[in-house]
Amino acid sequence: MLGKGKKSRAASGRVDTIIGQQTRIEGDVHFSGGLHVDGRIKGGVIAEAGSASVLTVSEHGSIEGDVRVPTVILNGTVTGNVHSDERIELAAKARVDGDVFYKLIEMAMGATVNGSLVHRLEADTPVLAFDRETAETAGAQE
Repeated sequence: MLGKGKKSRAASGRVDTIIGQQTRIEGDVHFSGGLHVDGRIKGGVIAEAGSASVLTVSEHGSIEGDVRVPTVILNGTVTGNVHSDERIELAAKARVDGDVFYKLIEMAMGATVNGSLVHRLEADTPVLAFDRETAETAGAQE
């Protein structure tokens, strides 16, 4: 729950949007700022390119789709790849069924990753660069 227990350094930022435990979203979620997920998202979660956005997924939250956010604090489940340009924190109940691309990672005992851990170097191209025109063109070619 918000405001209880040990507060993470990255979690000290503000939360702009909360997806409640009884909420299910189908489709991609694009956001900037802070997003806290207690519910379910069936689709990708994508932060605005160049933002300092933070995604927090509680132990009750789950995402079925790829995540592209600079800072990710996960204690729930992600079924898909997780891309982080800054930092990813995997708490004790975190579960990722997919690959994790990170610059800095913190993993608590009990966290599970069923996929590869891929360290991103400073010189790598940012994973968050979302170009709507390129995405629309790619979708038209399929």
